[in-house]
Amino acid sequence: MWRWLWGTLRALPGLRRTRKGLNGDGALAGVTLPAMERAVVRCVPSEPKLSVSFAVGDGSTRQVQRDQAEPLGRALARIAFNASRGRKAAKKSSKKARRAEPGPDPALLPPPLPLPAVCLYSPDGRAVAEDVPNEEAWQDGTVLQIGEARYRVERNPPSLTHLQLPRSLLAGFPVCPKVHVEFGSPRDCLFRWYQERRGEPGAAAGTSGGGGGGGGGAWVEAPGGSERVFTPSNALVGLRLKLVCTPSDRQGRHGPPREAESSGPVEAGPGACTFDARHLYTKRVTGPGLVRTVTYNILADIYAQTELSRTVLYPYCAPYSLELDYRQNLLKKELAGYNADIICLQEVDKSVFTDSLGPALDAFGLEGLFKLKEKQHEGLATFYRRDKFRLLSQHDIALNQALLEDPLHEDLRGKLASHAQVQEKVLQRSSVLQVSVLQSASDPSRKICVANTHLYWHPKGPNIRLIQTAISLAHIRHVVHDMYPDAPLIFCGDFNSTPSTGMYSFISNGSIAEDHEDWVSDGEESCCSMSLTHPFKLKSACGEPAYTNYVGGFHGCLDYIFIDANALEVEQVIPLPSHEEVTTHQALPSVSHPSDHIALICDLKWK
Repeated sequence: MWRWLWGTLRALPGLRRTRKGLNGDGALAGVTLPAMERAVVRCVPSEPKLSVSFAVGDGSTRQVQRDQAEPLGRALARIAFNASRGRKAAKKSSKKARRAEPGPDPALLPPPLPLPAVCLYSPDGRAVAEDVPNEEAWQDGTVLQIGEARYRVERNPPSLTHLQLPRSLLAGFPVCPKVHVEFGSPRDCLFRWYQERRGEPGAAAGTSGGGGGGGGGAWVEAPGGSERVFTPSNALVGLRLKLVCTPSDRQGRHGPPREAESSGPVEAGPGACTFDARHLYTKRVTGPGLVRTVTYNILADIYAQTELSRTVLYPYCAPYSLELDYRQNLLKKELAGYNADIICLQEVDKSVFTDSLGPALDAFGLEGLFKLKEKQHEGLATFYRRDKFRLLSQHDIALNQALLEDPLHEDLRGKLASHAQVQEKVLQRSSVLQVSVLQSASDPSRKICVANTHLYWHPKGPNIRLIQTAISLAHIRHVVHDMYPDAPLIFCGDFNSTPSTGMYSFISNGSIAEDHEDWVSDGEESCCSMSLTHPFKLKSACGEPAYTNYVGGFHGCLDYIFIDANALEVEQVIPLPSHEEVTTHQALPSVSHPSDHIALICDLKWK
């Protein structure tokens, strides 16, 4: 046994013989120990196993996976086997060479030492008992001893699981990498940007990991490239970018760096955009007591890429400017430049929220919430500025499900009972309502309820939109009056209704009569009529613009920011783009505007 153990220990890197072993309390004694390397332990409570990773003398990495509830001793035995496996393989491959060389006289070898092959020590130097479960034994700061090789255990250190740059890079537009960090946050990571040395493509020369200076000098550090978001200048047109990211956490722990290179070079931007002049009014984040609010239908990619969109709805739009990556460049720059406190978006693709907008706006200080439409790939997103608000609660609903099941709508269900066709049409719609209650970070007594929706789009469905509005307002009333009575309402969205419609009148006036013309759906087989009321005093903060949607065959005002007129007032409305700017490329979307809608922006304040 001891002969086998001594052979195993001799095979391990850095082992130096000593004639002293363990002292009386189980701590190491009389052993000359080299500097510690790191052993990474990944232990997640929701997973049955943990993993232990460590480097061995030949430069390779060993990883052991064990049950979290298993006694430590079994894991240590497995680590001893894995640590010696590489040495055994090396012996086998050089067997002939070893036979040709004279070996040492066994009689001259020192006697084997009573040292364990592998042991785990607590930070105070005492051996951790082998009957302790793995999940308790492997703690941050413990020391794994393999022969004389020591490894400082780091439990769940920050680790990059994904790092990717956007496919489309435009000069003058922010590049927001997709960063996924386990046991950390992108906000705490270290970023370093590099540019291709002109005339020396980095891909051809190759790059080295971690330092960003590999590839034989093909990459050079980009000026000002030490932030999470990097905006390439015109001087970088034609060059590729590389990002080196070091994962970190709030405790200052760091994981191994990782790098990502752009798939293509930086391209020239489109020139003047429709939102450039608007940014002159929103250069800074609003001060205390003000809330800059944005609502914007950003045109979902699943709608922009249809054959109908390319040939019928937007035939005037250059095909490349309908591509998602291109439009995302414009959208990120536009939204970042508004320095908003609250942003309500409609037609947000799930993947766009997760992979693009969410990470980008997070980098600009905004926290994002998402509500997917039922059986759809797009939905609603609400963002709020982290240093001005904290989220108290969410109360999102699917409008059709709420109508069918929520006791709040029992009266409405009763009114619809004799209009089965209309009720069925409402139940077939996938529209959702996103409701978030926020609390001011500077004045906790101030709360605000932010609602976001996108109503049924069909021009011949005003009665459906009236019912959807009634469901929304009844739900919001429950949240505001019953749960947060001091929270004024901001109700944003694409309501698919012009100011002349019953929906707009209903929200603005607090009631709708049963004889309103919108109850008779124009050209639809179904119709109904009923009187509805709501308790809010709401007004359109941005008034009634000539249009917020401008496409080849239609233009009109469909989007609104409705506010509680009893508690909030408008400080300023950010002017919309001029008609000349909107129609420079005939209509929207265009090479200079990412959507067929226009964002509404206003600064609000408490009365």
